[in-house]
Amino acid sequence: MAEEKKDTWTSWVALTTAILAVFAAVTTLYVGKYSSRTILSQAQETDQWAFYQAKSIKSYLYEVQKQNMELETAAGKGKISGEALARYQKTIRDYDAKIKRYEQEKDDIKAKAEKLAKDKEEAQHRAGNYSYGLIFLQIAIMLSSISVLTKKKSLFYFGLASVSGWIFFFLDAIWLFY
Repeated sequence: MAEEKKDTWTSWVALTTAILAVFAAVTTLYVGKYSSRTILSQAQETDQWAFYQAKSIKSYLYEVQKQNMELETAAGKGKISGEALARYQKTIRDYDAKIKRYEQEKDDIKAKAEKLAKDKEEAQHRAGNYSYGLIFLQIAIMLSSISVLTKKKSLFYFGLASVSGWIFFFLDAIWLFY
């Protein structure tokens, strides 16, 4: 009768360990998912900031050119023909419009880059929480295995108690408590 009771306990430990291994596999999947999102968001954020820099450089070049044309126009008052002056003023207005357009585009790009940075930080936080949870599952699996080898039920129960760490971090990764 005692042998049958030990076999029942061993069977329950084996079944519990298998279930914990499934939870560990699912948790590992989420670690990978959010780690990949972190890397992808970082690359996209970097691209957006590079695009922002390109727009800044273009805007600056138009600003410098506009200022040069304004100075040339001011310095050449009375010396520049009416037709040339009209062309200068039209070009200055065109440059001013391009500068305003680039400034608006920069604002849009900056907003997108900042959103990607926020998404990246959130993905990092989630991946970290899933990783911490995975550690608790690995501890539980290890303690379950050792409990069968050593025939010490207390190790198995301690392993089950460590699953609470996995639950906390898994739920925190989903809902981001803090």
